[in-house]
Amino acid sequence: MSKLQDQLDQITANTRNLVQPERLEISERAVAELYAAGVEDRILQVGSKAPEFALPDAGGRMVRSSDLLALGPLVINFFRGRWCPYCVTELETWRDLYGAVRKRGALLVGISPQTVRQNDFTAVQHGLGFPVLTDAGCRLAAQFGLAYAVAPSQQQYYRSILVNIPLVNGDASWRLPLPATYILGRDGTVLFADAHAGFTRMRIVHANYCPRTGTPLDFGEGVQRLLT
Repeated sequence: MSKLQDQLDQITANTRNLVQPERLEISERAVAELYAAGVEDRILQVGSKAPEFALPDAGGRMVRSSDLLALGPLVINFFRGRWCPYCVTELETWRDLYGAVRKRGALLVGISPQTVRQNDFTAVQHGLGFPVLTDAGCRLAAQFGLAYAVAPSQQQYYRSILVNIPLVNGDASWRLPLPATYILGRDGTVLFADAHAGFTRMRIVHANYCPRTGTPLDFGEGVQRLLT
């Protein structure tokens, strides 16, 4: 399996080859504004107690964090939507790592603001074997300090490339989560937290380094070490 960041960097390179610089600048400016607003400083930190949740999966069944944590540690991947190539690339990496996560007694869920139907499309299209949950209006993401409103200039850009976020999410709020990965202990304590306003960066092991030790790792090795 190639390193996840290499795959994300290739998406960025392809985008720069295909999209006019003035259009790319809209997204880059929006990301810079998120950084300037200190959005990453607001995320729920390691050692905090994670909020409990009950969210519908892609089949409409309610999934409760208390039930999941009764079985083992929980990995949560917050993603923006199936329209985001960076997010689906990371979801596919989690798909490939899911067996390793389960071997270590942990569970994994993906969470997005998409409708149940859109999350079902996501799970089927990408062959995801773990639950994909709907966080309507980014209410849970807000409790993790991850929710933000898409800037009007970026809304216009998304419309121009036929990304209809209000349709995909089933509401007109234009709220999205920062892409993020959390690992919760069985008592609900945050053991690991990583979120990025710059959505081109991978979560868990960014720049292919373990966040605990600084040791170079690939994505899979990083996840396995965190769960050991």
